[in-house]
Amino acid sequence: MQVGDGTLAVGAGRPEAENHAPALPGPVFAAYYHLAGEASGPYTYGRDSNPTWTLLERAIGELEGGAEVVAFSSGMAAVAAVLLSQVRAGDVVVLPDDCYQTTRALKDRLESFGAVVRTGPTARDAQLDLLDGARLVWLESPSNPRLDVCDIRRIADAAHAAGALVAVDNTLATPLGQRPLDLGADFSVASDTKALTGHGDLLLGHVAARDPESADAVRFWRKTVGAVPGPMEAWLAHRSLATLQLRLDRQDANALAVAEALRGHPKVSGLRYPGLPDDPAHEVAARQMRRYGCVVSFSLRDEASAETFLGSLRLVMQATSFGGVHSSAERRGRWGGDDVDPGFVRFSVGVEDTGDLVADVLQALEKIP
Repeated sequence: MQVGDGTLAVGAGRPEAENHAPALPGPVFAAYYHLAGEASGPYTYGRDSNPTWTLLERAIGELEGGAEVVAFSSGMAAVAAVLLSQVRAGDVVVLPDDCYQTTRALKDRLESFGAVVRTGPTARDAQLDLLDGARLVWLESPSNPRLDVCDIRRIADAAHAAGALVAVDNTLATPLGQRPLDLGADFSVASDTKALTGHGDLLLGHVAARDPESADAVRFWRKTVGAVPGPMEAWLAHRSLATLQLRLDRQDANALAVAEALRGHPKVSGLRYPGLPDDPAHEVAARQMRRYGCVVSFSLRDEASAETFLGSLRLVMQATSFGGVHSSAERRGRWGGDDVDPGFVRFSVGVEDTGDLVADVLQALEKIP
Protein backbone atom coordinates (compact mmCIF):
# COMPACT_ATOMS: atom_id res chain seq x y z
CA MET A 1 0.00 0.00 0.00
CA GLN A 2 1.29 3.43 -0.93
CA VAL A 3 1.34 5.78 2.05
CA GLY A 4 2.22 9.41 2.57
CA ASP A 5 5.51 10.66 3.96
CA GLY A 6 4.07 11.28 7.41
CA THR A 7 2.66 7.78 7.68
CA LEU A 8 5.92 6.34 6.38
CA ALA A 9 8.01 8.28 8.89
CA VAL A 10 5.82 7.35 11.86
CA GLY A 11 5.89 3.63 11.11
CA ALA A 12 9.34 3.19 9.59
CA GLY A 13 11.28 0.28 11.01
CA ARG A 14 8.80 -0.51 13.76
CA PRO A 15 8.53 -4.21 14.66
CA GLU A 16 5.32 -6.17 14.25
CA ALA A 17 2.82 -5.55 17.02
CA GLU A 18 3.26 -7.92 19.94
CA ASN A 19 0.96 -8.09 22.91
CA HIS A 20 2.38 -6.36 26.00
CA ALA A 21 5.49 -5.23 24.08
CA PRO A 22 6.39 -1.57 23.41
CA ALA A 23 5.77 -0.12 19.97
CA LEU A 24 9.48 0.71 19.78
CA PRO A 25 11.70 -1.48 21.99
CA GLY A 26 14.22 0.34 24.16
CA PRO A 27 17.93 0.40 23.35
CA VAL A 28 19.89 -2.82 23.71
CA PHE A 29 23.11 -2.16 25.62
CA ALA A 30 25.31 -5.16 24.88
CA ALA A 31 29.00 -5.60 24.19
CA TYR A 32 28.50 -9.33 23.63
CA TYR A 33 25.69 -11.90 23.42
CA HIS A 34 25.16 -15.48 24.50
CA LEU A 35 26.86 -17.47 21.76
CA ALA A 36 27.21 -21.20 22.25
CA GLY A 37 28.50 -23.45 19.48
CA GLU A 38 29.26 -22.04 16.04
CA ALA A 39 29.67 -18.26 15.70
CA SER A 40 26.61 -17.64 13.54
CA GLY A 41 23.41 -15.68 13.79
CA PRO A 42 22.40 -12.04 13.61
CA TYR A 43 24.01 -10.92 16.88
CA THR A 44 27.41 -12.24 17.88
CA TYR A 45 29.44 -9.26 19.12
CA GLY A 46 28.60 -5.65 19.86
CA ARG A 47 30.87 -4.08 17.25
CA ASP A 48 29.33 -6.20 14.50
CA SER A 49 25.61 -5.79 15.08
CA ASN A 50 22.98 -4.66 17.55
CA PRO A 51 19.16 -5.06 17.56
CA THR A 52 18.69 -1.33 18.06
CA TRP A 53 20.82 -0.59 14.98
CA THR A 54 18.80 -3.15 13.04
CA LEU A 55 15.51 -1.33 13.64
CA LEU A 56 16.99 2.08 12.83
CA GLU A 57 18.66 0.81 9.65
CA ARG A 58 15.42 -0.81 8.55
CA ALA A 59 13.59 2.46 9.18
CA ILE A 60 16.02 4.61 7.21
CA GLY A 61 16.04 2.01 4.44
CA GLU A 62 12.28 2.44 4.09
CA LEU A 63 12.66 6.23 3.97
CA GLU A 64 15.34 5.85 1.29
CA GLY A 65 12.82 4.08 -0.94
CA GLY A 66 13.97 0.54 -0.17
CA ALA A 67 17.67 0.06 0.54
CA GLU A 68 20.19 -1.63 2.76
CA VAL A 69 21.41 0.86 5.33
CA VAL A 70 24.54 0.91 7.48
CA ALA A 71 24.46 3.27 10.47
CA PHE A 72 27.59 5.05 11.68
CA SER A 73 28.75 7.01 14.69
CA SER A 74 28.80 10.28 12.72
CA GLY A 75 28.20 11.71 9.29
CA MET A 76 31.91 11.87 8.55
CA ALA A 77 32.28 8.21 9.54
CA ALA A 78 29.67 7.43 6.86
CA VAL A 79 31.39 9.67 4.29
CA ALA A 80 34.80 8.13 4.98
CA ALA A 81 33.37 4.61 4.85
CA VAL A 82 32.23 5.04 1.24
CA LEU A 83 35.30 6.90 0.01
CA LEU A 84 37.82 4.64 1.71
CA SER A 85 36.06 1.30 1.18
CA GLN A 86 35.51 1.83 -2.55
CA VAL A 87 38.81 3.40 -3.64
CA ARG A 88 42.20 1.76 -4.13
CA ALA A 89 45.62 3.05 -5.13
CA GLY A 90 45.53 4.32 -8.69
CA ASP A 91 41.77 4.92 -8.70
CA VAL A 92 40.40 8.29 -9.76
CA VAL A 93 37.93 10.05 -7.45
CA VAL A 94 35.88 13.10 -8.42
CA LEU A 95 35.00 15.45 -5.56
CA PRO A 96 33.13 18.77 -5.55
CA ASP A 97 35.42 21.64 -4.61
CA ASP A 98 32.52 23.31 -2.77
CA CYS A 99 31.19 20.42 -0.68
CA TYR A 100 31.39 20.14 3.10
CA GLN A 101 34.92 21.14 4.05
CA THR A 102 35.69 18.04 6.13
CA THR A 103 34.75 15.85 3.16
CA ARG A 104 37.22 17.87 1.09
CA ALA A 105 39.82 17.28 3.77
CA LEU A 106 39.79 13.60 2.80
CA LYS A 107 41.44 14.58 -0.50
CA ASP A 108 44.87 14.52 1.12
CA ARG A 109 44.15 11.16 2.74
CA LEU A 110 43.01 9.62 -0.54
CA GLU A 111 46.08 10.95 -2.35
CA SER A 112 48.34 9.60 0.39
CA PHE A 113 46.90 6.16 -0.38
CA GLY A 114 47.76 6.56 -4.06
CA ALA A 115 44.39 7.67 -5.43
CA VAL A 116 44.02 10.52 -7.91
CA VAL A 117 41.50 13.21 -6.87
CA ARG A 118 39.91 15.62 -9.33
CA THR A 119 37.73 18.50 -8.13
CA GLY A 120 35.18 20.77 -9.73
CA PRO A 121 32.22 22.90 -8.64
CA THR A 122 28.71 21.58 -8.07
CA ALA A 123 26.96 24.17 -10.25
CA ARG A 124 26.37 23.54 -13.95
CA ASP A 125 27.18 19.82 -13.56
CA ALA A 126 30.91 20.50 -13.81
CA GLN A 127 31.71 16.91 -12.79
CA LEU A 128 30.70 15.78 -16.28
CA ASP A 129 34.05 17.01 -17.58
CA LEU A 130 36.00 14.99 -14.97
CA LEU A 131 34.62 11.48 -15.44
CA ASP A 132 37.22 9.91 -17.71
CA GLY A 133 38.68 6.86 -15.95
CA ALA A 134 36.96 7.66 -12.65
CA ARG A 135 36.19 4.95 -10.09
CA LEU A 136 33.92 7.05 -7.83
CA VAL A 137 32.08 10.33 -8.30
CA TRP A 138 31.04 12.16 -5.14
CA LEU A 139 28.18 14.66 -5.32
CA GLU A 140 26.66 16.97 -2.73
CA SER A 141 23.38 18.55 -3.76
CA PRO A 142 22.41 21.04 -2.46
CA SER A 143 25.99 21.89 -1.58
CA ASN A 144 26.98 23.09 1.87
CA PRO A 145 27.15 26.00 2.47
CA ARG A 146 26.50 27.79 -0.85
CA LEU A 147 23.44 25.75 -1.87
CA ASP A 148 24.36 25.00 -5.46
CA VAL A 149 22.58 22.06 -7.09
CA CYS A 150 23.63 19.55 -9.73
CA ASP A 151 21.53 17.24 -11.90
CA ILE A 152 22.05 13.95 -10.07
CA ARG A 153 20.40 11.75 -12.68
CA ARG A 154 22.32 13.31 -15.55
CA ILE A 155 25.68 12.91 -13.80
CA ALA A 156 24.86 9.40 -12.56
CA ASP A 157 23.97 8.23 -16.05
CA ALA A 158 27.17 9.68 -17.49
CA ALA A 159 29.28 8.29 -14.64
CA HIS A 160 27.87 4.80 -15.01
CA ALA A 161 28.50 4.93 -18.76
CA ALA A 162 32.12 5.78 -17.89
CA GLY A 163 32.33 2.88 -15.43
CA ALA A 164 32.18 4.92 -12.24
CA LEU A 165 30.14 4.60 -9.05
CA VAL A 166 28.19 7.59 -7.74
CA ALA A 167 27.71 8.64 -4.12
CA VAL A 168 25.54 11.57 -3.04
CA ASP A 169 25.76 13.44 0.24
CA ASN A 170 22.05 13.94 0.91
CA THR A 171 22.39 15.48 4.36
CA LEU A 172 20.60 18.73 3.67
CA ALA A 173 17.64 17.25 1.81
CA THR A 174 17.07 14.00 3.79
CA PRO A 175 15.30 11.07 2.08
CA LEU A 176 11.96 12.88 2.32
CA GLY A 177 13.36 15.79 0.37
CA GLN A 178 15.36 13.87 -2.24
CA ARG A 179 16.12 10.22 -2.96
CA PRO A 180 19.49 9.89 -4.66
CA LEU A 181 19.08 6.13 -5.17
CA ASP A 182 15.93 6.75 -7.22
CA LEU A 183 17.94 9.26 -9.28
CA GLY A 184 20.56 6.65 -10.18
CA ALA A 185 23.14 7.02 -7.40
CA ASP A 186 24.82 3.92 -5.98
CA PHE A 187 25.17 5.36 -2.46
CA SER A 188 23.08 7.83 -0.50
CA VAL A 189 25.07 9.21 2.43
CA ALA A 190 24.06 11.57 5.21
CA SER A 191 24.97 13.09 8.51
CA ASP A 192 21.91 12.20 10.56
CA THR A 193 23.13 14.59 13.21
CA LYS A 194 21.36 17.20 11.10
CA ALA A 195 17.79 17.31 9.77
CA LEU A 196 17.01 13.58 9.78
CA THR A 197 17.00 13.45 13.58
CA GLY A 198 16.56 17.19 13.99
CA HIS A 199 17.01 17.79 17.71
CA GLY A 200 20.73 18.53 17.95
CA ASP A 201 21.26 15.95 20.68
CA LEU A 202 23.22 13.18 18.95
CA LEU A 203 25.91 12.41 16.37
CA LEU A 204 25.02 9.82 13.74
CA GLY A 205 25.37 9.03 10.04
CA HIS A 206 24.26 6.45 7.51
CA VAL A 207 25.01 4.96 4.12
CA ALA A 208 22.22 3.53 1.96
CA ALA A 209 22.73 1.28 -1.08
CA ARG A 210 20.56 -1.10 -3.08
CA ASP A 211 23.40 -3.34 -4.21
CA PRO A 212 24.07 -5.91 -1.45
CA GLU A 213 27.79 -6.15 -2.26
CA SER A 214 28.22 -2.40 -1.98
CA ALA A 215 26.39 -2.38 1.35
CA ASP A 216 28.50 -5.30 2.59
CA ALA A 217 31.73 -3.47 1.72
CA VAL A 218 30.62 -0.44 3.72
CA ARG A 219 29.45 -2.64 6.60
CA PHE A 220 32.78 -4.46 6.70
CA TRP A 221 34.56 -1.10 6.78
CA ARG A 222 32.48 -0.13 9.80
CA LYS A 223 33.40 -3.37 11.54
CA THR A 224 37.12 -3.07 10.92
CA VAL A 225 37.40 0.64 11.71
CA GLY A 226 34.94 0.45 14.59
CA ALA A 227 32.93 3.56 13.68
CA VAL A 228 29.78 2.12 15.24
CA PRO A 229 26.84 4.06 16.67
CA GLY A 230 25.92 3.76 20.31
CA PRO A 231 22.61 2.00 21.00
CA MET A 232 21.22 5.03 22.82
CA GLU A 233 21.99 7.29 19.87
CA ALA A 234 20.41 4.78 17.48
CA TRP A 235 17.28 4.59 19.62
CA LEU A 236 17.00 8.37 19.91
CA ALA A 237 17.37 8.66 16.14
CA HIS A 238 14.63 6.13 15.47
CA ARG A 239 12.32 7.86 17.93
CA SER A 240 12.97 11.20 16.18
CA LEU A 241 11.99 9.89 12.73
CA ALA A 242 8.30 9.91 13.64
CA THR A 243 8.21 13.72 13.41
CA LEU A 244 10.42 14.01 10.32
CA GLN A 245 7.71 14.96 7.84
CA LEU A 246 6.16 17.45 10.26
CA ARG A 247 9.52 19.06 10.97
CA LEU A 248 10.60 19.23 7.34
CA ASP A 249 7.35 20.75 6.12
CA ARG A 250 7.43 23.46 8.79
CA GLN A 251 11.13 24.15 8.21
CA ASP A 252 10.66 24.35 4.43
CA ALA A 253 7.77 26.80 4.82
CA ASN A 254 9.77 28.89 7.29
CA ALA A 255 12.88 28.84 5.10
CA LEU A 256 10.91 30.08 2.11
CA ALA A 257 9.36 32.84 4.23
CA VAL A 258 12.78 33.93 5.52
CA ALA A 259 14.24 33.84 2.00
CA GLU A 260 11.36 35.92 0.65
CA ALA A 261 11.83 38.44 3.47
CA LEU A 262 15.54 38.72 2.63
CA ARG A 263 15.02 38.98 -1.13
CA GLY A 264 15.60 42.53 -2.28
CA HIS A 265 16.66 43.78 1.16
CA PRO A 266 19.26 46.54 0.65
CA LYS A 267 21.66 45.04 3.21
CA VAL A 268 21.56 41.51 1.76
CA SER A 269 23.40 40.15 -1.28
CA GLY A 270 24.01 36.71 -2.77
CA LEU A 271 20.78 35.25 -1.38
CA ARG A 272 20.43 31.52 -2.11
CA TYR A 273 17.55 29.14 -1.43
CA PRO A 274 16.64 26.47 -4.01
CA GLY A 275 12.95 26.92 -3.24
CA LEU A 276 12.89 30.48 -4.55
CA PRO A 277 11.58 30.48 -8.14
CA ASP A 278 14.34 32.89 -9.21
CA ASP A 279 17.18 31.01 -7.52
CA PRO A 280 19.80 29.81 -10.06
CA ALA A 281 19.34 26.22 -8.84
CA HIS A 282 15.55 26.18 -8.75
CA GLU A 283 14.87 24.59 -12.13
CA VAL A 284 17.08 21.56 -11.46
CA ALA A 285 16.09 21.34 -7.80
CA ALA A 286 12.40 21.32 -8.72
CA ARG A 287 12.95 18.26 -10.93
CA GLN A 288 14.67 16.15 -8.31
CA MET A 289 13.66 17.49 -4.89
CA ARG A 290 10.34 17.15 -3.10
CA ARG A 291 11.38 19.56 -0.34
CA TYR A 292 14.04 22.23 -0.61
CA GLY A 293 15.55 22.04 2.85
CA CYS A 294 15.89 24.36 5.81
CA VAL A 295 19.09 26.25 4.94
CA VAL A 296 19.16 29.78 3.53
CA SER A 297 22.47 31.47 2.73
CA PHE A 298 23.29 35.10 2.06
CA SER A 299 26.00 37.72 2.49
CA LEU A 300 26.06 40.94 4.46
CA ARG A 301 28.44 43.80 3.76
CA ASP A 302 31.38 42.55 5.82
CA GLU A 303 32.38 40.52 8.86
CA ALA A 304 31.32 43.23 11.30
CA SER A 305 27.87 43.47 9.71
CA ALA A 306 27.41 39.69 9.95
CA GLU A 307 28.49 39.66 13.59
CA THR A 308 26.10 42.51 14.41
CA PHE A 309 23.25 40.69 12.69
CA LEU A 310 23.94 37.40 14.44
CA GLY A 311 24.36 39.05 17.83
CA SER A 312 21.05 40.90 17.43
CA LEU A 313 18.93 37.81 16.73
CA ARG A 314 16.67 36.93 19.66
CA LEU A 315 15.19 33.60 18.57
CA VAL A 316 18.19 32.19 16.72
CA MET A 317 21.23 30.59 18.34
CA GLN A 318 24.74 30.89 16.92
CA ALA A 319 25.83 27.34 16.15
CA THR A 320 27.70 25.47 13.44
CA SER A 321 25.18 22.74 12.66
CA PHE A 322 21.92 22.86 10.71
CA GLY A 323 18.63 21.02 10.44
CA GLY A 324 17.50 21.38 14.06
CA VAL A 325 14.07 22.39 15.33
CA HIS A 326 15.68 25.49 16.85
CA SER A 327 16.82 28.04 14.27
CA SER A 328 20.56 28.65 14.18
CA ALA A 329 22.97 30.71 12.12
CA GLU A 330 26.65 31.45 11.82
CA ARG A 331 29.20 33.49 9.91
CA ARG A 332 30.61 30.60 7.98
CA GLY A 333 33.93 32.26 7.22
CA ARG A 334 35.00 32.02 10.85
CA TRP A 335 36.06 28.42 10.23
CA GLY A 336 38.09 29.02 7.08
CA GLY A 337 38.12 26.44 4.31
CA ASP A 338 35.01 27.61 2.44
CA ASP A 339 35.19 30.01 -0.51
CA VAL A 340 32.71 32.50 0.95
CA ASP A 341 32.62 36.23 1.64
CA PRO A 342 33.63 37.48 5.11
CA GLY A 343 29.99 38.46 5.71
CA PHE A 344 28.52 35.15 4.46
CA VAL A 345 25.78 33.76 6.74
CA ARG A 346 24.47 30.20 6.76
CA PHE A 347 21.02 30.28 8.33
CA SER A 348 19.33 27.05 9.43
CA VAL A 349 15.61 27.63 9.80
CA GLY A 350 13.75 25.83 12.57
CA VAL A 351 10.12 25.27 13.48
CA GLU A 352 9.35 28.51 15.31
CA ASP A 353 6.25 30.48 14.35
CA THR A 354 6.88 31.89 10.89
CA GLY A 355 5.91 35.47 11.68
CA ASP A 356 8.07 35.56 14.80
CA LEU A 357 11.09 34.25 12.93
CA VAL A 358 10.75 36.67 10.01
CA ALA A 359 10.28 39.58 12.40
CA ASP A 360 13.41 38.58 14.31
CA VAL A 361 15.47 38.44 11.11
CA LEU A 362 14.23 41.84 9.95
CA GLN A 363 14.86 43.55 13.29
CA ALA A 364 18.39 42.11 13.41
CA LEU A 365 19.09 43.49 9.94
CA GLU A 366 18.00 46.92 11.12
CA LYS A 367 20.72 46.85 13.80
CA ILE A 368 23.42 46.84 11.11
CA PRO A 369 24.75 50.42 10.70
